[in-house]
Amino acid sequence: PLAGAARGAGRGAGAPHVPASPPPPRQRRASAGGAQPRAAAAGSAEPGELIGRALDFKSEGAQCYKDKKFREAIGKYHRALLELKALLLLLSQEPAGQRPPAAAAAAGLSEEQRQAVEAIEVDCYNSLAACLLQAELVNYERVKEYCLKVLQKEGENFKALYRSGVAFYHLGDFNKALYYLKEARSRQPTDTNVIRYIQLTEMKLSRCSQREKEAL
Repeated sequence: PLAGAARGAGRGAGAPHVPASPPPPRQRRASAGGAQPRAAAAGSAEPGELIGRALDFKSEGAQCYKDKKFREAIGKYHRALLELKALLLLLSQEPAGQRPPAAAAAAGLSEEQRQAVEAIEVDCYNSLAACLLQAELVNYERVKEYCLKVLQKEGENFKALYRSGVAFYHLGDFNKALYYLKEARSRQPTDTNVIRYIQLTEMKLSRCSQREKEAL
């Protein structure tokens, strides 16, 4: 459902990216901060309840994205991730011997719950990157950060590979951009946006190489 954002990023490769409509007014920061009481009260919540709330926020974020309310969507996805942080906090406080917090947290979840948590994280970070790519001034550093978080869990995730390449391209790291874009192309060889960015990146690398030769 978020492939349109990646395609939007691809269309803006040759010129400054301009969204279809101006971004909505800045979402009140209380939307993210307001989740803190929930996190603080995590001790009284069950893991299933926290996972359910995270799923609800993720679904609300997806609807905001469909409605082109990108800033609101970002707030919802962050709320979903805060619920998962509250879950890890809850489980890490349970008696678990000398195990580190992450191991204690994993031990406190069923296999189905662990898979649900990972899927929510991947979807939220992918969706956050998609939302950021719709901004008038894109924070490519943050896009890169979110995409790499996805790739830590799903190394073959096409959207994260493609958007990582886009982010590195706009950050001026053309070698890394080419690596991620080629990885994306190996998953979807006919994707025109990936092909276009590979061409743009190779042109940049060729120019850089030519300048280096001229400087010698």
